[in-house]
Amino acid sequence: MEKFLAWWRRGQRDDMLLKSLVLALLPLLCCVVYCALQGRWIGDVYLPASQWNDELFYYKQVESILNGGYPLGYFGFNESHALKLSFAAWSPVLVFPWVLWGLVFGWNLMSPILCNIFLMSLSCFLYVWLVRPSWKQMGVLGLLFCLYTNFPRYMLSGMAEVICFAMLISFYSLAIHYRRRGKGRELAVLFLMSGLMTLMRPYLVLFMLLPSFFWICRGKGRLGKWIGALGSVLAIGATLGIYGCVNHYLSAEYFAPLFFTDWFQAFFEQGFWGGLKFTLDKFLAAGEEFIAFAKQGIRVGTTTGTVFAGYLVCLCVLSVQSFEEWAASRRPGVKRAESLAAIEAHLALSFLIMLPALFLMYKLIEGSRHLLTFLAAAVFVIPLARMRLPAKAACVGAAFAFLYIYRAVSPYDYQVPFVEEERQASMEEWQDVFSGYLAVDRENAPSYDNVIIWTYHDLVDGESVHTAWQLLYALPKGYGISCCMRDYLVESIGSLKSHYLLGPVGGEIEALCEEAGYEMLYSDGAMILYEIRQ
Repeated sequence: MEKFLAWWRRGQRDDMLLKSLVLALLPLLCCVVYCALQGRWIGDVYLPASQWNDELFYYKQVESILNGGYPLGYFGFNESHALKLSFAAWSPVLVFPWVLWGLVFGWNLMSPILCNIFLMSLSCFLYVWLVRPSWKQMGVLGLLFCLYTNFPRYMLSGMAEVICFAMLISFYSLAIHYRRRGKGRELAVLFLMSGLMTLMRPYLVLFMLLPSFFWICRGKGRLGKWIGALGSVLAIGATLGIYGCVNHYLSAEYFAPLFFTDWFQAFFEQGFWGGLKFTLDKFLAAGEEFIAFAKQGIRVGTTTGTVFAGYLVCLCVLSVQSFEEWAASRRPGVKRAESLAAIEAHLALSFLIMLPALFLMYKLIEGSRHLLTFLAAAVFVIPLARMRLPAKAACVGAAFAFLYIYRAVSPYDYQVPFVEEERQASMEEWQDVFSGYLAVDRENAPSYDNVIIWTYHDLVDGESVHTAWQLLYALPKGYGISCCMRDYLVESIGSLKSHYLLGPVGGEIEALCEEAGYEMLYSDGAMILYEIRQ
């Protein structure tokens, strides 16, 4: 009998290992298929061909960290810079997995893509190892994963969203494991992971509520629960305090506030009732705009709208699922400690709370990208439903197939950047130019001596022309980039602090640079490089 039990346990371990490896291969397989459908291969992905300019800042900052510990020139906007060091507007904590990858494997244009795929594969492996899903649940998960095409699109990019995807999937995997075992060290790791996610993106503080709930439930007696509640408040407060310091000292000022606080200020300026009216009016107006975007996503496939529509579908399914799980856990003979109702309800609640945060604090179009992380988590939590799983899978799967495959019509959002001969030749040309003219000053760093202005756009013959900012991937390692708007440059052309400027040929900025006596270093006929000061 003992030999049979040992054999059976061994068989279970082998089964879990097989499932883990199968799911771990899924991200790579989806990326291969996504590229193949566009007639290319993963190795053809080329970041300088992308239209997503956030990727440039992420990539060059990581390169600078690996090269000198921090950027040797300022990253900023309209020549802003952080109070300390030289990072851009977003928390440098966000890219630490890429930094670790670069330390081990080196950093080049394929590094963020390979690291993204690895992180998703690792989170998939840990999910199976910690959650122990059945083959049926694995099948549903695999289906939803494949239909949610934002997974391969963002893996095949230099965007940091995949880091958040992987962190949150691993967080819920460990939470489910803790719910079944209740080990104190696992609870500590949950606090650490959720705290780290908060330092990446502040709204992810929502996920600190789950380990806080576990800690309170873990307490024995009234005193134990009060200790859990107080400890949780201190942990959340300390994390937000650290984020506040990181944001204040290590982040450059953006063109506009990253978070809108006018609704909060209204309570001080207009009194309680005036502030409440202002907040409700803003909430309702943003809610109407949200629904309008969702309808557009369904009708014509606007990317923001498809995200909003998919978000609402997952919110409804998670709400029903968590209620059903809670009702089932109240039945006699059911081990409540093993119920996933708390985890499913927490994700549904996080979906719900994020809506007013989005309405009041973000621009809807820009804020829609933040919802992708919540949808990624839903893909891994919904397949755990014990009641009516086929119906839920069919509902979410049909929505994903319609929104993210059939309605995936925008090349800007869904077309992977592949290598192009013309762009590659331009990159090689400008790499020689930059290496020949731009010397990195390591003794006086960080400083404006190591900064080039990226002229966001200029007027050429009355038409707006954007700078080919992708050429800035060719900058020397450690160089900083200041993205400047045309109006700022026109007003400040005689008092710019940066060392160099890159902009379109034939525009107003070029004429002003000539009048100011700036030295023209190079032009390829489309873009022109000036040295602002010796």
